[in-house]
Amino acid sequence: MEKIKVAVIGCGSIAQKRHLPEYEANPQVEIAAVCDIKEERAIEMAHKYKAEPFTSYKEILNNKNIDAISVCLPNYLHAPVTIDSLNAGKHVLCEKPMAVSIEEAKTMNHSARVNNKKLMIAHNQRFVSSHKRAKQLLGSGELGKVYSFRTTFGHRGPEKWSIDGSNSWFFRKEEAFVGAMGDLGVHKADLIRYLLGEVSEVGAFVETTAKENTAVDDNAVCIFKMESGVVGTLTASWSYVSENDNSTVIYCEKGIIQLENDPDYSLKVHYQSGEKAHFELDKIQSNDDKGPTNTHVIDHFVESIVLDTVPLITGEEGMKSLQVILSALDSSETKKITSIPKEPAHISK
Repeated sequence: MEKIKVAVIGCGSIAQKRHLPEYEANPQVEIAAVCDIKEERAIEMAHKYKAEPFTSYKEILNNKNIDAISVCLPNYLHAPVTIDSLNAGKHVLCEKPMAVSIEEAKTMNHSARVNNKKLMIAHNQRFVSSHKRAKQLLGSGELGKVYSFRTTFGHRGPEKWSIDGSNSWFFRKEEAFVGAMGDLGVHKADLIRYLLGEVSEVGAFVETTAKENTAVDDNAVCIFKMESGVVGTLTASWSYVSENDNSTVIYCEKGIIQLENDPDYSLKVHYQSGEKAHFELDKIQSNDDKGPTNTHVIDHFVESIVLDTVPLITGEEGMKSLQVILSALDSSETKKITSIPKEPAHISK
C-alpha cells in the first residue's frame, strides 16, 4: 500500500514532541512537508524528517500529493487553517482546543462533511490505558451508580515546555484566546464526557493568579452537573510548580476508581467491601517524558484514513468539549450557573 503523505503545519513543541516523531514511527506514513513561519525552524525539521520545508501553508495545500495535515498552530489559527485544508481535499488532525468559538467549530465540521474528509481533534486522554479500562469498568455496572467525581490537570505552565518559553503565544490572549482552560481544562472536559456522558450545567471561577504580564487564565475551578445528575469538579492550572497532576477520581455506589493518582498504579479500584484492585498499565504521557512518545492520537488518525473509519474524537466531539470550556468562561464572567445546550450554542470569547 502506498504511504499516506502528511504535512505538519507549525513546528513548535507539540509538533516536535508529539506529531512528528509519532508520524515517523508509523510505517504507513511519509512526512512529506513541514511548515513554520520561522524559516530556520521549518528547515531544521525538514532536514530531520527528510521532508520539504515551507513558510506558507497555502503552498502545501496546492500540492495534490499531500493526503493529510496536522494543524499545530496557535489556537486562533486552528479554524482558518483547518477549513482551508479541508477545502483543499486534505484530512485534518487539529490540535486542541479546536477553535476559539462555536461558530468556527461549526464551520470546520461543515467543511469536513461537504468535502468528505476526516476531521479529528487531538484529545489524547481517551487513549490512555487507565481511562479506557475505567470506561469499560463503568459500563459494566460493576460499581453501581456514579455519585461524584473530581478531575485535575495542572503543571507549572507552558513556559517550561513551549519552544518559545516565556515569550510563547500561550500567554498572548489575541493568539491563545484562553489559557489553562484551553491548554489543560478542555482535555479533562473531553475525558469526563467520554467517561460519564454530557455536561448539562457548569459553574466556574476562572482566574489569573500565578502568571504575570498575561491576560489569559492560569487557574480555574469548575463544578459540573452531568445530564445524569452526577456532580463533580474540574480543575485546570498552570500553578503546580513542583509536580504535575493529571488525575481523576470517580466515586461510585460500590467503590472508588482512582486514575493516574498513584506513581505505581495507573488504575486503582477500592471496593466498598474492602477489596482493592491495583493495575500497572501504560503510564499517561507527560510533557516531562524523555525518549519515544506514543499518545496513540497519530496512529488512530492514520488508521481512520486507511480503513475509512470515523475517528474517536471527531470535530463534532471536539466542539462539544469546546462548548463546555466556553460555558465555564461564561459562568465565571457572569457569576451565574451556565446551562449547556445539547446543540452547542453561539457562545464565543
